[in-house]
Amino acid sequence: MLAALVAAVAVFTVMLQLEKNVLTSYEKGTVYTAAVEIPRGQVITQENCGLYFKVQELDRSCIPESALCSMEQITGLAARFDIEPGVLLATGMFENLEDVLSGMNEPVVAGFKAEDLYQVAGGTLRAGDRIHIYSVSEEKEARLVWDHVYVQEVFDQTGSRIESGDSVTAAQRINVYLDKSDVEEFYTELASGTLRVVKECQQGF
Repeated sequence: MLAALVAAVAVFTVMLQLEKNVLTSYEKGTVYTAAVEIPRGQVITQENCGLYFKVQELDRSCIPESALCSMEQITGLAARFDIEPGVLLATGMFENLEDVLSGMNEPVVAGFKAEDLYQVAGGTLRAGDRIHIYSVSEEKEARLVWDHVYVQEVFDQTGSRIESGDSVTAAQRINVYLDKSDVEEFYTELASGTLRVVKECQQGF
């Protein structure tokens, strides 16, 4: 009788362990997917995260290590490229503004009018774009002065900020990040009309 009881307890213990293992393997985790298209350069804030992100539960075994799993990972990040609706969001799809500015000794925002800089990418620059700025001499020789310059914000003719997803409105004023030590040279060459801009092509993830 005692042996039967011990055997029953052992079987019950094994069954509980098996059930625990099965439940653990199907434990759910929270991830974020794109609720709508997220335009390149769009900065995620507490105010707009509800528009761009949707919470989804997945089995933990299916969640990649790079997946965005908390609001702390999302807030303040900017999309590196256009992200389609429904895409599972990963850290590599976004960049932190602090990382963009980390290579500068004293980052500042420099602004200019589109009309002051020849060929400003057809007025299609948007926040988050990267541009290369060249200086063209009187001999028509071009020299790269600043590369991978980050566009902070762009504005239309009324002074209103143009959203990253707006592909129609022409940019009339552009703000970019520069090192403070470069600002004087930038505005000097801007006034002389020698600067040209090339927009860096978007690359996917």
